[in-house]
Amino acid sequence: MSDSKSKKYRILLVEDDAFISDIYAAKFKKEGFVVFTALDGEIGLEVSKKELPDIILLDILMPKMDGFQVLTQLKELNQTKKIPVILLSNLGQAEDVKKGFTLGAEDFLIKAHFVPQDVVKRVETLLKLSKKGLKNV
Repeated sequence: MSDSKSKKYRILLVEDDAFISDIYAAKFKKEGFVVFTALDGEIGLEVSKKELPDIILLDILMPKMDGFQVLTQLKELNQTKKIPVILLSNLGQAEDVKKGFTLGAEDFLIKAHFVPQDVVKRVETLLKLSKKGLKNV
């Protein structure tokens, strides 16, 4: 039985740049994911509570509520605290990366260092590890 193709994984993309969001959404849909999007942190938090995605790809610099605030709230809520979160940002300073992991992110990807296909592969790998109980499941 094939792993990622037998179940359609649900991903939430929280990204305030509609162009970038559309690029990632198209790539994940092409790979068989069910995709939800949010253009700011507040909407992202609401969608995550309503849809309970398998994984969340979260930008940091956003209006209304930044990614660190969203991540903090996700990890405090019973229904969302076990959802793996990957921070995808242009921020790459060591203190930002450290803060992301301290707040509970599973991974931190710098946008300029990854093309969408690489991000899809990282997400699929993380989901497979989570499914096997090797991550915070």
